[in-house]
Amino acid sequence: MKRKSAHLLGNVLMGIGMVLMIGSIGINLFSHIVNLNLSELVTNGSLFGIFIGAIVWLTGARVGGREKVADRYWLLKRHYHSRRDNHRYP
Repeated sequence: MKRKSAHLLGNVLMGIGMVLMIGSIGINLFSHIVNLNLSELVTNGSLFGIFIGAIVWLTGARVGGREKVADRYWLLKRHYHSRRDNHRYP
């Protein structure tokens, strides 16, 4: 897969995951506030939809290459300092 198409697929998956998470939270909260006469399967399934949305979002981040940049920055900021370097970061 080319880099441009991988980036596009990653963005699409991240968007789908975000919509799933927000939609599931909305359905769950709205069903508790207003009586929608939804079955228990739908209301409990909306809780499961939050986790499915998070997994899809993380998959999109992995495919799109965004996860590596954040990991590399975290390692550079916290771990890979020279032992002989006396400079202190705030």
